[in-house]
Amino acid sequence: MLAQLQTSQALHWLGRQLFNRNDPAAFFDPLLERIDPLLAQQTIRARVVSVLPETSDTKTFLLQPASRWKGFRAGQHVALSMDIQGVRRTRTFTLSSTPAQWRRDGTVSVTVKRVNGGLATGWMHDNLHPGRTISLSEAFGDFDLPPIAEPTLYIAGGSGITPVLSHLETMAESQFQAPVTLLYYVRTHRDVIAADRLRSLTDKWPALTVRIYPTEEPGQDHRLNDRQLDEVPGISARRCYLCGPTGLMDLADKLLYRRNVPEDQIHRTFFSAPSVMLNTDSLGGEVQFSNTGTQAESSGDASLLDIAEASGLSPKHGCRMGICHQCSCRKSRGTVVNRLTGKASGSGEETIQLCVSVPAGTVAIDL
Repeated sequence: MLAQLQTSQALHWLGRQLFNRNDPAAFFDPLLERIDPLLAQQTIRARVVSVLPETSDTKTFLLQPASRWKGFRAGQHVALSMDIQGVRRTRTFTLSSTPAQWRRDGTVSVTVKRVNGGLATGWMHDNLHPGRTISLSEAFGDFDLPPIAEPTLYIAGGSGITPVLSHLETMAESQFQAPVTLLYYVRTHRDVIAADRLRSLTDKWPALTVRIYPTEEPGQDHRLNDRQLDEVPGISARRCYLCGPTGLMDLADKLLYRRNVPEDQIHRTFFSAPSVMLNTDSLGGEVQFSNTGTQAESSGDASLLDIAEASGLSPKHGCRMGICHQCSCRKSRGTVVNRLTGKASGSGEETIQLCVSVPAGTVAIDL
């Protein structure tokens, strides 16, 4: 850590002497990246160590981040940035490995399902081979482990298993003694992600029960239902974690509510930003990006981040879900509506998140 600080201070001193500015990384990064991409200072880079096929459309990428990356808690996300056809694309993924693995050997894993028509996931599957590097953010998110050893239920669907894997392996390492049940919903048995890891967990950790439900195989209806939840002992007293497609999450919420599971015992993490129904008749208007002199018209059906990108701007962003706050920006005037909560902002100056804000009338943004 001391050596990294001294290196950073030396670069800043040299940058001021040579270029009369405080961001010498803009000059030195191209040279440093030719020596080793992980030495870059403007962004945190990670090298692909290996790629493991999980299913026909899912791969796990083992990454070695630069040593100055700060680590993570089980259940957190990172934003990965990649250059695709000359354009920087950023997408958010959950870390599927454990913090203990990072501390042990300096590697982390992301497990990525190829999305039909998905630009970034398709590129990663086709181009992200061992030896290549990619940029990643510091970790963020609050889908945290149970605060104490208490009975726990996980409901996951498809690639929603990724933060659950990080949780379960971390809990097993700490010898978590309370009963833990995982209900995992997949299309078919061929779509089970990390099957070997789940099998290993059940073999070595007696507190864990794993039930896998293939929803598209013939026979009994394996979609989430009352019967399956009735088989979970003491469900109303369990801390519950949900991750999966919106339909599964909504159904799980309804069924848990019927069983009197308190809201503060239910934790959720989403594939995309959940949103409330907004009255679009009152939304839309002119958006003025003050710093660049750019103007755009909004019909109220897109976030300010989408509008800025469609106008040729490249604001900093990460998760696109209102979690990481990397897209926070100053609104100098006008009103926006938060599509997560449905609440309107004030009309004066304040900090907003571009990815979850929709203009309601003329809005000026410091961008």
